[in-house]
Amino acid sequence: MLFNFDPPATEDEVRAAALQFVRKLSGTTRPARHNVAAFDTAVDEVAQAALRLIGGLTTTAPPRDRQTEAERAKERSRLRFSRDLSAELPRAPRRGPPATAS
Repeated sequence: MLFNFDPPATEDEVRAAALQFVRKLSGTTRPARHNVAAFDTAVDEVAQAALRLIGGLTTTAPPRDRQTEAERAKERSRLRFSRDLSAELPRAPRRGPPATAS
């Protein structure tokens, strides 16, 4: 998300997002030599479109602080990846005869 931040997103940040998007679409992080021109053109065009979009959007919400948003994202990630997933997984039903007490 690059819209409505203080300070605003830089062209480098928009280009980095465009590169990530083109990599996702193409399925490669580094295009073959014969595809470099098409890849680079796509990154440029996506970045230009993103800048036009960000420039054309309006909001009444106050700009978000980058540092605060980064801290919130870090905390969400910490919580998401620190959970003990084994406690949350449903157990498969037992197969075979029921266990007997000895």
